[in-house]
Amino acid sequence: MEPRARIVEVDAGHAGQRLDNFLLRLCKGVPKSHIYKAIRSGEVRVNRGRARATTRLACGDQVRVPPMRMAPVEQARWVPPAVFPVIFEDESLLVIDKPAGVAVHGGSGVAFGVIEQLRAARPPGAFLELAHRLDRETSGVLVLAKRRTALLGVQEALRDAQCRRCYDAFVEGDWVNERQHLRQPLLRWLTAQGERRVRVDPEGKRAHTIVSLRRRLGPCSWVQAELRTGRTHQIRVHLAHAGHPVLCDDKYGSASVREHYRERGYRRMFLHASMLEMVHPRTGATMCWQAALPEDFGRLINELENEQ
Repeated sequence: MEPRARIVEVDAGHAGQRLDNFLLRLCKGVPKSHIYKAIRSGEVRVNRGRARATTRLACGDQVRVPPMRMAPVEQARWVPPAVFPVIFEDESLLVIDKPAGVAVHGGSGVAFGVIEQLRAARPPGAFLELAHRLDRETSGVLVLAKRRTALLGVQEALRDAQCRRCYDAFVEGDWVNERQHLRQPLLRWLTAQGERRVRVDPEGKRAHTIVSLRRRLGPCSWVQAELRTGRTHQIRVHLAHAGHPVLCDDKYGSASVREHYRERGYRRMFLHASMLEMVHPRTGATMCWQAALPEDFGRLINELENEQ
């Protein structure tokens, strides 16, 4: 039997998505060139009419998807479903307390991450996307969107600095100032091995971090860092440039200090996304999500205070 076209109705979770991105998700394994050719030729229809790749879809739209030849793909890797501590959930958003050591998504040698495991634990086909990212070793507040409109709303708020994001960090050395603004521009670059790095550079993008001293802990300090911009590795690079790298940071910190704390049983970077405050993209209510300090933070605080 010849393959036949199918009609797919756009649900609320995918409303607002571009037609090309909708099809790329729907037709996994089909080369992008085939999808764009089908759109240009008019084989793809939205509500029986021709549409552009950039057309934004609305809830209830009927999309005609022509038969397409799938590219050969490897057998999908099994992803173990997982449940993470939930801080908040409604029909639009899911906010979790991400543990350290878990990547937010697969790639770069990581088979799967938070997003893949959460999708595996939820009904097949349900919309769920990362609204932002945390480094693998950073724990704390992570927001995911359950609807396309919520995703766009959160991303816009983060991009336009219409929210507050605070992190707790232990840093090397004695942080002097009670409150300090770090405004050095940041530039992304790649190492010879292809690893992503960031450095302070006059040619970089504007960046602003506000650092407040929480407590001095002998050989290190406990600070709070508030993001006013959201550049890659912003807190880590700003603190390292100030002479106080995040404790156990494997990219910008001291190898000898990291080894010292590894010998004491600590194997994570001491950076924790403790608070995110923003306006809910659907209800307009001001939300403040918080994640308590992880157990290893508290344990190290007690150890260092007892040593003083």
